[in-house]
Amino acid sequence: MDRKNLMIIGGGPGGYLAALRAAQLGLNVTLVEENRVGGVCINVGCIPTKYLTHQSALFHQLKTGKNFEGPLAEFRLNWSKVQQGRQTVVDRLVKGLEFLLSRNRVQIMKGRGRLEGPGEVKVTTSDSEFTLRADKVILATGSRAADFPFLRFDGKRVISSTEALSLPEPPASLLVVGAGAIGLELGSVYQRIGTDVTILEIMPNILPGTDVATAQRLERILKKQGLKIYTRMKIESAELEDDGVKLKGISQSDGRPFEFKAEKVLIAAGRRPNVEGIVRDDSPLRLQKSGFVEVDSRCQTSIPDVYAIGDLIGGKLLAHKAYHDALVAAENVAGHESHLDYRAIPAAIFTEPELATVGLSLEDAQALGIEVKVGEFPLQANGRAVTLESTEGVVRVIADKKTDEVLGAHLVAPHASEMMPVLTMAVARRLKLKDLDSIIYIHPTISEAIPEAALKASGLALHILNQ
Repeated sequence: MDRKNLMIIGGGPGGYLAALRAAQLGLNVTLVEENRVGGVCINVGCIPTKYLTHQSALFHQLKTGKNFEGPLAEFRLNWSKVQQGRQTVVDRLVKGLEFLLSRNRVQIMKGRGRLEGPGEVKVTTSDSEFTLRADKVILATGSRAADFPFLRFDGKRVISSTEALSLPEPPASLLVVGAGAIGLELGSVYQRIGTDVTILEIMPNILPGTDVATAQRLERILKKQGLKIYTRMKIESAELEDDGVKLKGISQSDGRPFEFKAEKVLIAAGRRPNVEGIVRDDSPLRLQKSGFVEVDSRCQTSIPDVYAIGDLIGGKLLAHKAYHDALVAAENVAGHESHLDYRAIPAAIFTEPELATVGLSLEDAQALGIEVKVGEFPLQANGRAVTLESTEGVVRVIADKKTDEVLGAHLVAPHASEMMPVLTMAVARRLKLKDLDSIIYIHPTISEAIPEAALKASGLALHILNQ
Protein backbone atom coordinates (compact mmCIF):
# COMPACT_ATOMS: atom_id res chain seq x y z
CA MET A 1 0.00 0.00 0.00
CA ASP A 2 1.28 3.48 -0.88
CA ARG A 3 2.40 5.60 2.04
CA LYS A 4 0.30 8.73 2.57
CA ASN A 5 1.96 12.10 2.16
CA LEU A 6 1.81 14.60 5.02
CA MET A 7 2.94 18.22 4.82
CA ILE A 8 3.56 20.19 7.98
CA ILE A 9 3.77 23.98 7.80
CA GLY A 10 5.89 25.18 10.72
CA GLY A 11 8.81 23.51 12.46
CA GLY A 12 8.35 24.63 16.05
CA PRO A 13 7.83 22.22 18.98
CA GLY A 14 4.52 20.94 17.67
CA GLY A 15 5.62 20.84 14.06
CA TYR A 16 8.78 18.81 14.45
CA LEU A 17 7.22 16.41 16.97
CA ALA A 18 4.24 15.82 14.68
CA ALA A 19 6.73 15.08 11.89
CA LEU A 20 8.61 12.54 13.99
CA ARG A 21 5.48 10.76 15.20
CA ALA A 22 3.89 10.71 11.73
CA ALA A 23 7.08 9.27 10.26
CA GLN A 24 7.08 6.56 12.92
CA LEU A 25 3.50 5.74 11.91
CA GLY A 26 4.50 5.21 8.28
CA LEU A 27 3.73 8.49 6.53
CA ASN A 28 5.92 10.33 4.04
CA VAL A 29 6.50 13.64 5.82
CA THR A 30 7.63 16.99 4.46
CA LEU A 31 8.27 19.79 6.96
CA VAL A 32 8.20 23.35 5.62
CA GLU A 33 9.91 25.87 7.89
CA GLU A 34 11.07 29.35 6.94
CA ASN A 35 13.52 29.64 9.82
CA ARG A 36 15.37 27.09 11.92
CA VAL A 37 13.77 23.87 13.12
CA GLY A 38 12.70 24.13 16.75
CA GLY A 39 10.81 27.37 16.28
CA VAL A 40 10.53 30.05 18.91
CA CYS A 41 10.85 27.61 21.82
CA ILE A 42 14.34 26.38 21.07
CA ASN A 43 15.75 29.31 19.10
CA VAL A 44 14.45 32.40 20.88
CA GLY A 45 12.21 31.20 23.70
CA CYS A 46 12.19 28.45 26.30
CA ILE A 47 15.72 27.10 25.89
CA PRO A 48 17.79 30.31 25.63
CA THR A 49 15.73 31.88 28.42
CA LYS A 50 16.56 29.00 30.74
CA TYR A 51 20.25 29.28 29.87
CA LEU A 52 20.26 32.96 30.83
CA THR A 53 18.25 32.12 33.94
CA HIS A 54 20.90 29.61 35.02
CA GLN A 55 23.85 31.89 34.28
CA SER A 56 22.34 34.91 36.03
CA ALA A 57 21.38 32.79 39.06
CA LEU A 58 24.94 31.47 39.36
CA PHE A 59 26.30 35.00 39.17
CA HIS A 60 23.89 36.26 41.81
CA GLN A 61 24.59 33.34 44.16
CA LEU A 62 28.34 33.81 43.96
CA LYS A 63 28.06 37.57 44.36
CA THR A 64 25.73 37.46 47.37
CA GLY A 65 26.67 34.16 49.07
CA LYS A 66 27.48 34.86 52.70
CA ASN A 67 30.12 32.10 52.88
CA PHE A 68 32.23 33.37 49.97
CA GLU A 69 35.18 35.70 50.38
CA GLY A 70 37.36 37.72 48.05
CA PRO A 71 37.47 41.06 46.23
CA LEU A 72 33.87 41.54 45.12
CA ALA A 73 34.84 44.57 43.05
CA GLU A 74 36.76 42.30 40.66
CA PHE A 75 33.89 39.83 40.24
CA ARG A 76 31.82 40.39 37.12
CA LEU A 77 29.71 38.57 34.57
CA ASN A 78 31.19 38.22 31.10
CA TRP A 79 28.01 38.96 29.15
CA SER A 80 29.67 38.31 25.81
CA LYS A 81 30.61 34.77 26.86
CA VAL A 82 27.10 34.22 28.24
CA GLN A 83 25.68 35.14 24.85
CA GLN A 84 28.11 32.81 23.11
CA GLY A 85 27.10 30.02 25.46
CA ARG A 86 23.42 30.67 24.82
CA GLN A 87 23.92 30.34 21.08
CA THR A 88 26.04 27.20 21.48
CA VAL A 89 23.24 25.51 23.44
CA VAL A 90 20.65 26.51 20.83
CA ASP A 91 22.81 25.33 17.93
CA ARG A 92 23.43 21.98 19.60
CA LEU A 93 19.73 21.31 20.11
CA VAL A 94 18.76 22.44 16.61
CA LYS A 95 21.37 20.16 15.06
CA GLY A 96 20.08 17.31 17.19
CA LEU A 97 16.55 17.87 15.91
CA GLU A 98 17.71 18.05 12.31
CA PHE A 99 19.56 14.76 12.80
CA LEU A 100 16.47 13.07 14.26
CA LEU A 101 14.26 14.33 11.46
CA SER A 102 16.75 13.20 8.84
CA ARG A 103 17.11 9.72 10.34
CA ASN A 104 13.33 9.41 10.39
CA ARG A 105 13.26 10.32 6.68
CA VAL A 106 11.48 13.63 7.18
CA GLN A 107 12.20 16.01 4.32
CA ILE A 108 12.89 19.56 5.51
CA MET A 109 12.18 22.44 3.13
CA LYS A 110 13.45 25.90 3.97
CA GLY A 111 10.67 28.23 2.95
CA ARG A 112 7.21 29.57 3.64
CA GLY A 113 4.23 27.27 3.14
CA ARG A 114 0.68 28.27 2.27
CA LEU A 115 -2.37 26.07 1.85
CA GLU A 116 -3.74 26.80 -1.65
CA GLY A 117 -6.54 24.28 -1.70
CA PRO A 118 -7.39 20.70 -0.74
CA GLY A 119 -4.08 18.86 -0.63
CA GLU A 120 -2.16 21.71 -2.29
CA VAL A 121 0.62 23.61 -0.53
CA LYS A 122 2.57 26.41 -2.20
CA VAL A 123 6.17 26.61 -0.98
CA THR A 124 8.08 29.86 -1.41
CA THR A 125 11.84 29.66 -0.92
CA SER A 126 14.52 32.30 -1.30
CA ASP A 127 14.86 31.61 -5.01
CA SER A 128 11.81 29.71 -6.19
CA GLU A 129 8.12 28.97 -5.79
CA PHE A 130 6.33 25.69 -6.39
CA THR A 131 3.26 23.72 -5.37
CA LEU A 132 3.27 20.27 -3.77
CA ARG A 133 0.42 17.86 -3.15
CA ALA A 134 -0.29 16.06 0.11
CA ASP A 135 -2.98 13.80 1.46
CA LYS A 136 -2.99 15.59 4.81
CA VAL A 137 -1.70 18.94 6.10
CA ILE A 138 -0.83 20.08 9.62
CA LEU A 139 -0.62 23.82 10.35
CA ALA A 140 1.91 24.54 13.10
CA THR A 141 3.05 28.14 12.60
CA GLY A 142 2.94 29.13 16.27
CA SER A 143 2.58 32.65 17.67
CA ARG A 144 4.47 35.91 18.03
CA ALA A 145 4.76 38.60 20.69
CA ALA A 146 2.01 41.24 20.71
CA ASP A 147 2.62 44.97 21.08
CA PHE A 148 0.32 48.00 21.46
CA PRO A 149 -0.95 50.60 18.97
CA PHE A 150 0.85 53.31 20.93
CA LEU A 151 3.97 51.26 21.62
CA ARG A 152 5.34 49.30 18.67
CA PHE A 153 8.38 47.04 18.64
CA ASP A 154 11.47 48.65 17.13
CA GLY A 155 14.00 46.05 18.28
CA LYS A 156 16.11 48.67 20.06
CA ARG A 157 14.27 50.65 22.70
CA VAL A 158 10.98 48.75 22.53
CA ILE A 159 11.78 45.05 22.47
CA SER A 160 10.15 41.64 22.56
CA SER A 161 11.50 38.57 24.31
CA THR A 162 13.43 37.76 21.12
CA GLU A 163 15.60 40.88 21.35
CA ALA A 164 15.77 40.63 25.15
CA LEU A 165 17.65 37.33 24.85
CA SER A 166 20.42 38.69 22.67
CA LEU A 167 21.10 42.24 23.82
CA PRO A 168 24.78 43.12 23.28
CA GLU A 169 24.90 44.65 26.77
CA PRO A 170 22.51 44.53 29.73
CA PRO A 171 20.55 47.80 29.94
CA ALA A 172 20.96 50.05 32.95
CA SER A 173 17.19 50.12 33.38
CA LEU A 174 14.32 48.09 31.99
CA LEU A 175 10.54 48.49 32.06
CA VAL A 176 8.65 45.23 31.62
CA VAL A 177 5.03 45.40 30.51
CA GLY A 178 3.28 42.25 31.71
CA ALA A 179 3.85 40.08 34.79
CA GLY A 180 3.29 36.74 33.10
CA ALA A 181 5.88 34.01 32.67
CA ILE A 182 8.00 35.86 30.10
CA GLY A 183 7.99 39.15 31.95
CA LEU A 184 8.90 37.63 35.31
CA GLU A 185 11.58 35.30 33.95
CA LEU A 186 13.41 37.89 31.84
CA GLY A 187 12.86 40.59 34.43
CA SER A 188 14.49 38.34 37.03
CA VAL A 189 17.41 37.56 34.72
CA TYR A 190 18.29 41.22 34.23
CA GLN A 191 17.61 42.21 37.82
CA ARG A 192 20.09 39.58 39.03
CA ILE A 193 22.88 40.95 36.83
CA GLY A 194 22.39 44.56 37.90
CA THR A 195 19.67 46.09 35.74
CA ASP A 196 17.09 48.28 37.49
CA VAL A 197 13.89 46.40 36.56
CA THR A 198 10.32 47.62 36.97
CA ILE A 199 7.37 45.39 36.02
CA LEU A 200 3.93 46.83 35.25
CA GLU A 201 0.85 44.58 35.21
CA ILE A 202 -2.73 45.65 34.51
CA MET A 203 -4.32 42.78 36.45
CA PRO A 204 -4.66 42.66 40.27
CA ASN A 205 -1.99 39.95 40.63
CA ILE A 206 1.05 38.69 38.81
CA LEU A 207 0.57 35.57 36.69
CA PRO A 208 -3.13 36.17 35.95
CA GLY A 209 -5.12 32.95 36.06
CA THR A 210 -2.74 31.29 38.51
CA ASP A 211 -3.79 30.23 42.01
CA VAL A 212 -3.89 33.61 43.74
CA ALA A 213 -2.28 32.66 47.08
CA THR A 214 0.61 30.97 45.29
CA ALA A 215 1.14 33.89 42.89
CA GLN A 216 1.06 36.37 45.77
CA ARG A 217 3.69 34.36 47.63
CA LEU A 218 5.99 34.43 44.60
CA GLU A 219 5.39 38.16 44.19
CA ARG A 220 6.53 38.81 47.77
CA ILE A 221 9.68 36.77 47.19
CA LEU A 222 10.54 38.52 43.92
CA LYS A 223 10.06 41.93 45.50
CA LYS A 224 12.45 40.97 48.30
CA GLN A 225 14.97 40.06 45.61
CA GLY A 226 14.77 43.58 44.21
CA LEU A 227 12.19 43.42 41.43
CA LYS A 228 9.86 46.41 41.43
CA ILE A 229 6.39 45.05 40.66
CA TYR A 230 3.27 47.18 40.31
CA THR A 231 -0.16 45.69 39.60
CA ARG A 232 -3.41 47.34 38.42
CA MET A 233 -1.35 49.63 36.20
CA LYS A 234 -3.08 50.71 32.99
CA ILE A 235 -0.61 52.11 30.47
CA GLU A 236 -2.20 54.74 28.23
CA SER A 237 0.67 56.34 26.33
CA ALA A 238 4.36 56.08 25.55
CA GLU A 239 7.06 58.55 24.58
CA LEU A 240 10.25 57.51 22.84
CA GLU A 241 13.14 59.75 23.82
CA ASP A 242 16.82 59.80 22.89
CA ASP A 243 17.86 58.18 26.15
CA GLY A 244 14.96 55.80 26.68
CA VAL A 245 11.22 55.27 26.80
CA LYS A 246 8.64 56.90 29.05
CA LEU A 247 5.36 55.17 29.91
CA LYS A 248 2.35 56.98 31.33
CA GLY A 249 -0.95 55.75 32.63
CA ILE A 250 -3.39 55.42 35.51
CA SER A 251 -3.13 53.22 38.58
CA GLN A 252 -6.44 51.39 38.88
CA SER A 253 -5.79 50.91 42.60
CA ASP A 254 -6.10 54.58 43.52
CA GLY A 255 -6.88 56.40 40.27
CA ARG A 256 -3.61 58.33 40.33
CA PRO A 257 -1.51 58.92 37.22
CA PHE A 258 1.92 57.28 36.95
CA GLU A 259 5.02 57.82 34.88
CA PHE A 260 8.01 55.49 34.50
CA LYS A 261 11.09 55.84 32.35
CA ALA A 262 13.81 53.33 31.43
CA GLU A 263 16.49 52.72 28.86
CA LYS A 264 14.43 49.95 27.27
CA VAL A 265 10.90 48.57 27.42
CA LEU A 266 10.20 44.84 27.15
CA ILE A 267 6.62 44.12 26.08
CA ALA A 268 5.57 40.75 27.48
CA ALA A 269 1.81 41.16 27.51
CA GLY A 270 0.53 38.38 25.31
CA ARG A 271 0.98 36.69 21.95
CA ARG A 272 -0.83 36.55 18.62
CA PRO A 273 -1.23 33.53 16.33
CA ASN A 274 0.81 33.42 13.13
CA VAL A 275 -2.27 32.84 11.02
CA GLU A 276 -1.67 35.42 8.31
CA GLY A 277 -0.67 33.98 4.95
CA ILE A 278 -0.89 30.30 5.82
CA VAL A 279 -4.07 29.80 3.79
CA ARG A 280 -5.70 31.58 0.85
CA ASP A 281 -7.85 34.57 1.76
CA ASP A 282 -10.95 32.79 0.47
CA SER A 283 -10.19 29.65 2.47
CA PRO A 284 -13.00 28.21 4.63
CA LEU A 285 -10.62 28.05 7.60
CA ARG A 286 -12.65 29.07 10.67
CA LEU A 287 -11.07 31.21 13.37
CA GLN A 288 -12.04 31.79 16.97
CA LYS A 289 -13.05 35.29 18.06
CA SER A 290 -9.56 35.70 19.48
CA GLY A 291 -8.02 35.01 16.07
CA PHE A 292 -6.71 31.53 16.84
CA VAL A 293 -7.58 28.65 14.53
CA GLU A 294 -10.68 26.65 15.47
CA VAL A 295 -10.22 22.87 15.75
CA ASP A 296 -12.20 19.91 17.04
CA SER A 297 -11.04 17.40 19.65
CA ARG A 298 -8.97 15.62 16.97
CA CYS A 299 -7.11 18.84 16.01
CA GLN A 300 -8.94 18.95 12.67
CA THR A 301 -9.82 22.37 11.28
CA SER A 302 -12.91 23.36 9.31
CA ILE A 303 -11.05 22.26 6.16
CA PRO A 304 -11.15 18.47 5.59
CA ASP A 305 -7.80 16.72 6.06
CA VAL A 306 -6.20 19.91 7.44
CA TYR A 307 -5.17 19.95 11.08
CA ALA A 308 -3.77 22.68 13.34
CA ILE A 309 -1.78 22.47 16.56
CA GLY A 310 0.16 24.39 19.20
CA ASP A 311 -0.03 28.12 19.79
CA LEU A 312 -1.92 28.49 16.51
CA ILE A 313 -5.06 27.02 18.12
CA GLY A 314 -4.85 29.00 21.36
CA GLY A 315 -5.40 27.75 24.88
CA LYS A 316 -2.31 27.65 27.03
CA LEU A 317 0.58 28.77 24.84
CA LEU A 318 3.07 26.21 26.11
CA ALA A 319 5.56 24.06 24.22
CA HIS A 320 4.49 20.89 26.01
CA LYS A 321 0.85 21.61 25.18
CA ALA A 322 1.98 21.86 21.54
CA TYR A 323 3.68 18.46 21.95
CA HIS A 324 0.38 16.98 23.11
CA ASP A 325 -1.46 18.56 20.17
CA ALA A 326 1.21 17.22 17.81
CA LEU A 327 0.80 13.62 18.93
CA VAL A 328 -2.98 13.82 18.69
CA ALA A 329 -2.87 15.32 15.19
CA ALA A 330 -0.20 12.92 13.91
CA GLU A 331 -2.07 9.87 15.16
CA ASN A 332 -5.33 11.02 13.58
CA VAL A 333 -3.57 11.80 10.31
CA ALA A 334 -2.20 8.25 10.33
CA GLY A 335 -5.67 6.78 10.72
CA HIS A 336 -5.72 6.24 14.47
CA GLU A 337 -8.25 7.75 16.84
CA SER A 338 -6.83 10.25 19.30
CA HIS A 339 -8.38 13.17 21.18
CA LEU A 340 -7.15 16.24 23.03
CA ASP A 341 -7.16 16.06 26.81
CA TYR A 342 -6.31 19.33 28.52
CA ARG A 343 -7.44 18.27 31.99
CA ALA A 344 -3.93 18.28 33.42
CA ILE A 345 -1.56 20.65 31.63
CA PRO A 346 1.25 21.61 33.99
CA ALA A 347 2.98 24.98 33.73
CA ALA A 348 6.06 26.48 35.33
CA ILE A 349 7.56 29.93 35.79
CA PHE A 350 11.35 29.65 35.89
CA THR A 351 12.11 32.36 38.40
CA GLU A 352 14.20 31.73 41.54
CA PRO A 353 12.42 29.93 43.16
CA GLU A 354 10.16 28.47 40.49
CA LEU A 355 6.39 28.46 40.48
CA ALA A 356 4.71 25.36 39.06
CA THR A 357 1.03 24.60 38.75
CA VAL A 358 -1.40 22.01 37.43
CA GLY A 359 -5.17 21.57 37.50
CA LEU A 360 -7.68 23.79 39.26
CA SER A 361 -6.77 26.73 41.45
CA LEU A 362 -8.79 27.47 44.55
CA GLU A 363 -10.57 30.22 42.63
CA ASP A 364 -11.33 27.85 39.72
CA ALA A 365 -12.86 25.27 42.06
CA GLN A 366 -14.96 27.87 43.86
CA ALA A 367 -16.23 29.24 40.55
CA LEU A 368 -17.33 25.70 39.63
CA GLY A 369 -19.15 25.34 42.95
CA ILE A 370 -16.84 22.57 44.17
CA GLU A 371 -16.37 22.38 47.92
CA VAL A 372 -12.67 21.82 48.50
CA LYS A 373 -10.05 21.33 51.15
CA VAL A 374 -6.59 22.78 50.85
CA GLY A 375 -3.36 21.36 52.17
CA GLU A 376 -0.31 23.61 52.47
CA PHE A 377 3.17 22.66 53.53
CA PRO A 378 5.66 25.52 53.98
CA LEU A 379 9.24 24.89 52.93
CA GLN A 380 10.40 26.27 56.26
CA ALA A 381 9.72 22.75 57.56
CA ASN A 382 11.47 20.96 54.71
CA GLY A 383 15.04 19.88 55.41
CA ARG A 384 16.26 20.11 51.82
CA ALA A 385 14.87 23.63 51.43
CA VAL A 386 16.67 24.64 54.61
CA THR A 387 19.99 23.35 53.26
CA LEU A 388 19.38 25.30 50.04
CA GLU A 389 18.57 28.43 52.07
CA SER A 390 15.32 28.72 50.14
CA THR A 391 12.53 28.33 52.68
CA GLU A 392 9.99 30.94 51.59
CA GLY A 393 8.14 28.60 49.25
CA VAL A 394 5.14 26.33 49.67
CA VAL A 395 3.48 23.21 48.29
CA ARG A 396 -0.29 23.66 48.01
CA VAL A 397 -2.73 20.87 47.10
CA ILE A 398 -6.41 21.40 46.23
CA ALA A 399 -8.78 18.43 46.70
CA ASP A 400 -12.50 17.74 46.49
CA LYS A 401 -13.79 17.82 50.06
CA LYS A 402 -16.29 15.01 49.48
CA THR A 403 -14.17 12.57 47.47
CA ASP A 404 -10.57 13.55 48.34
CA GLU A 405 -9.83 13.63 44.59
CA VAL A 406 -6.80 15.79 43.78
CA LEU A 407 -8.03 18.69 41.67
CA GLY A 408 -4.92 20.85 41.50
CA ALA A 409 -1.48 21.56 42.92
CA HIS A 410 0.52 24.78 43.10
CA LEU A 411 4.16 25.07 44.17
CA VAL A 412 6.66 27.79 44.88
CA ALA A 413 9.97 26.02 45.39
CA PRO A 414 13.46 25.46 44.00
CA HIS A 415 13.12 23.19 40.95
CA ALA A 416 9.34 23.13 41.36
CA SER A 417 8.97 22.19 37.69
CA GLU A 418 10.83 18.92 38.31
CA MET A 419 8.33 17.98 41.04
CA MET A 420 5.25 18.27 38.83
CA PRO A 421 5.02 14.83 37.16
CA VAL A 422 3.60 13.07 40.24
CA LEU A 423 1.11 15.89 40.76
CA THR A 424 0.18 16.01 37.09
CA MET A 425 -0.42 12.26 37.21
CA ALA A 426 -2.60 12.73 40.27
CA VAL A 427 -4.81 15.30 38.54
CA ALA A 428 -4.89 13.44 35.21
CA ARG A 429 -5.72 10.06 36.77
CA ARG A 430 -8.11 11.45 39.41
CA LEU A 431 -6.03 10.13 42.27
CA LYS A 432 -6.90 10.69 45.92
CA LEU A 433 -4.96 12.55 48.58
CA LYS A 434 -3.97 9.22 50.13
CA ASP A 435 -2.34 8.21 46.83
CA LEU A 436 0.12 11.09 47.13
CA ASP A 437 1.15 9.75 50.54
CA SER A 438 1.24 6.10 49.48
CA ILE A 439 4.59 6.22 47.67
CA ILE A 440 8.08 6.65 49.10
CA TYR A 441 9.87 9.95 48.45
CA ILE A 442 13.64 10.31 48.60
CA HIS A 443 14.99 12.05 51.67
CA PRO A 444 16.13 14.77 51.81
CA THR A 445 14.25 16.32 48.89
CA ILE A 446 11.81 19.14 48.45
CA SER A 447 9.39 16.60 46.96
CA GLU A 448 8.80 15.32 50.51
CA ALA A 449 6.58 18.39 50.89
CA ILE A 450 4.05 16.81 48.48
CA PRO A 451 2.76 14.04 50.79
CA GLU A 452 2.93 16.43 53.73
CA ALA A 453 0.64 18.90 51.90
CA ALA A 454 -1.73 16.03 51.06
CA LEU A 455 -1.77 14.94 54.71
CA LYS A 456 -2.27 18.51 55.90
CA ALA A 457 -5.46 18.77 53.81
CA SER A 458 -6.90 16.06 56.07
CA GLY A 459 -5.33 17.37 59.27
CA LEU A 460 -2.74 14.59 59.40
CA ALA A 461 0.55 16.31 58.55
CA LEU A 462 3.56 14.87 60.37
CA HIS A 463 6.18 17.61 60.18
CA ILE A 464 4.03 20.67 60.92
CA LEU A 465 1.20 21.33 63.36
CA ASN A 466 -2.30 20.57 62.09
CA GLN A 467 -3.98 23.47 63.86
